Amino acid sequence: MEEQKSEHSGFYGLGIAPVILDILGKLKFTMPTPIQAQAIPSAIQGKDVVGIAQTGTGKTLAFGIPMIQLLAKSGKRGLVVLPTRELALQVEEALRRIGGSMGMRTVVLIGGASFVPQKRDLMRRPHVIIATPGRLLDHLNQRNVSLSDIGIAVLDEADRMLDMGFLPQIQKILHALHNERQTMLFSATMPHEIMKIAAGYMKLPVRIEVAPAGTTADRVAQEVFIVPREQKLALLLKLLEQYKGSALVFSRTKYGAEKIMRQIRAGGISAAELHSNRSLSQRREALEGFKRGTYRVLVATDIASRGIDVAGIETVINFDLPATSEDYVHRIGRTARAGAEGRAVTFATPQEQRDIRGIERMIRKSIPVSRLPELPRVAPAAFVPEEPRRQERRPYGRQGGFVRTGSASRGRRPFQRTARWK
Repeated sequence: MEEQKSEHSGFYGLGIAPVILDILGKLKFTMPTPIQAQAIPSAIQGKDVVGIAQTGTGKTLAFGIPMIQLLAKSGKRGLVVLPTRELALQVEEALRRIGGSMGMRTVVLIGGASFVPQKRDLMRRPHVIIATPGRLLDHLNQRNVSLSDIGIAVLDEADRMLDMGFLPQIQKILHALHNERQTMLFSATMPHEIMKIAAGYMKLPVRIEVAPAGTTADRVAQEVFIVPREQKLALLLKLLEQYKGSALVFSRTKYGAEKIMRQIRAGGISAAELHSNRSLSQRREALEGFKRGTYRVLVATDIASRGIDVAGIETVINFDLPATSEDYVHRIGRTARAGAEGRAVTFATPQEQRDIRGIERMIRKSIPVSRLPELPRVAPAAFVPEEPRRQERRPYGRQGGFVRTGSASRGRRPFQRTARWK
């Protein structure tokens, strides 16, 4: 008995039910992350929680474990709202790993898939709904789902949802919920607008902050190259030749991501692209191929800055500077996850050095400037047309230009009521 306890002793004392402790042990989850250790006890007590932690710190289980445990006892349902399709699928997978053996059923409501299987899954009364705002409102408007019996609501990556212009949709969703509910809000940063949501829709929330806004992972080695725009591609290929592991390359535009990907493939390196112009099946294939190692390089826009949870990404390369300094933190948070080491390389033109200083103020540290290796000369018109200059977004982000989101459904086993799930 003592041997069994030692396997997952880090999760003892947090109020987690024995059946879930056993599941955590079987999944080899032995020690909670700081956000999990601090958020789980308050959430299990039914308190509203505002959790602030950088990406890659385990926020999903910080709300997922309490949600699964409380819903199993109350008979109510849970709702998780988040900004991107990829993130929704990953959250659903994480929740299913914990609650699937307890008979928990989930549904994912995201864009890029037919309404028919989503409506069918909703008719089966899933215990947890994981959705992006646009597709959830579509189902609400068509009366395919009611949120009146939602006992626990979670807003995940809330700052990103505001940044993507989802505030009106979030307010409509919160208005559709019953007043007697538990609400949890998790995010990597916590701007003033989110605290307004907390004050207006939450009851005396417990604020848990395990890292200040703008904090980057400790084990990320950061560097910047000051490089002429026309030599960026040559530098990228040089670095991919030097660093042999998996790499995530960020482009500011969808067109740029596609062209970078083609040039990498022309260099004999397997690569895929991930951006909103790709269909849901194409995006899933690219992400799964990157996870399996079919593609060594994934070229993405900022849709992936928080939507990718892939273990072992060795290098993140910012081919273009992000739109905001906060996005820099989210981008490089894709590497050095869960205590691993990683590398973050940023390209900046001589005209963008001021933007680098803005990032340094945000993260409260200097980024070393690396010496540019010898590169072949390239004509200025040989690569991508000039892109708009980087601008800081307004509090509620850019309106429009984002794909409304909706769900890929999977076949589910019929729910069988058990003693564990009442």
